[in-house]
Amino acid sequence: MPQAEVGVVTLQSEILPMESELRGRTRAYVTSEVRPQVGGILRKRLFTEGAEVREGDVLYEIEAASYQAAYNSAKGALAQAQAALRAARPKADRYRKLMELDAISKQDSEDALASLQQAEASVVAAQADLDSARINLDHTIVRAPVSGHIGTSTYTPGALVTADQATAMATINQLDPIYVDVTQSSAQLLSLRRQVKDGTLKSVDGKVPVSLILEDGSRYAHEGALQVVVSEVDEATGTVKLRAVVPNPDHDLLPGMYVNAMLSMAVNERAILAPQQAVSRNSKGEATVLVVDDAGTVQLRVVQTGQAVGPRWVITSGLAAGERVIVEGVQKVKSGDVVQAVEIARGAAETDQKDMPPAARQPGRTALVSAQAHQG
Repeated sequence: MPQAEVGVVTLQSEILPMESELRGRTRAYVTSEVRPQVGGILRKRLFTEGAEVREGDVLYEIEAASYQAAYNSAKGALAQAQAALRAARPKADRYRKLMELDAISKQDSEDALASLQQAEASVVAAQADLDSARINLDHTIVRAPVSGHIGTSTYTPGALVTADQATAMATINQLDPIYVDVTQSSAQLLSLRRQVKDGTLKSVDGKVPVSLILEDGSRYAHEGALQVVVSEVDEATGTVKLRAVVPNPDHDLLPGMYVNAMLSMAVNERAILAPQQAVSRNSKGEATVLVVDDAGTVQLRVVQTGQAVGPRWVITSGLAAGERVIVEGVQKVKSGDVVQAVEIARGAAETDQKDMPPAARQPGRTALVSAQAHQG
């Protein structure tokens, strides 16, 4: 019998970022709940719900008449205290000089000095009351504490609000950039660190890139970076929390959305990848490939596969760089057969059969036909 002709691909080691796909949820970069700091009747709402607001923008007005009256009263009390101080100071100076001349008793001088000190303290207290009244008056104008996207208003004009109430009047979320919180099992994190320590993988220097897959399966246009790895394990779930910062200029990401985050936390500098059509499963469910040695003999090899990278599998054990795996003609050979190996370019080996001409769509012939056409 003539030797069977098979198409083979020679494996080579490659630099491969090791991506981890983790489930996560988006969080606002800054969240600020707007609450009143004084009580009263709400007079006006001065923003559009769902719009962008800037820090310092006026959001609400609270009835200010009583606070204006308190401010005016405190202002008058300060003026009285200052007038009393102006009267007490020269009297204390005059009594001190008279005491030095023995014209009055020492007690009278000390009483005048005490009156001066009391007047000075009254001015300080009155000034503090005026400052407090001015602060309360200013708080009748409720301003945006941060810039961002404001939601719906909980209160309408005419409602009664109280200082430091539990219910927020509105919530402002800063959405650009936005946080993405994901979780990774502590076992996975330990395995990754162990492989980096052993030299199997190399840690990524600098920032760790993060790309997102949205709920509809589309890839998000902007790439973020890992910012925080929490240094404790959740006892209930056995996971570690990771936080990424992702640009969100168009506000496509909203707080609370589920996303899949792809993190490249390490690099395999000697990765072995084999075309998926070279890998099959035996009756035990083990991944196997057919390898052609230097003598042209076919060997059956049990391998361990990792993640899929496009049309190829990452081979974690069982194959080495330089070995030739059969990608075409697998059905007509078995272990121990002597074959004629035809090298196939990797791109041709990974071509989907639906993209080939009808004559090349026969099982086991896709890449072989392509290689023969290239040779002749």
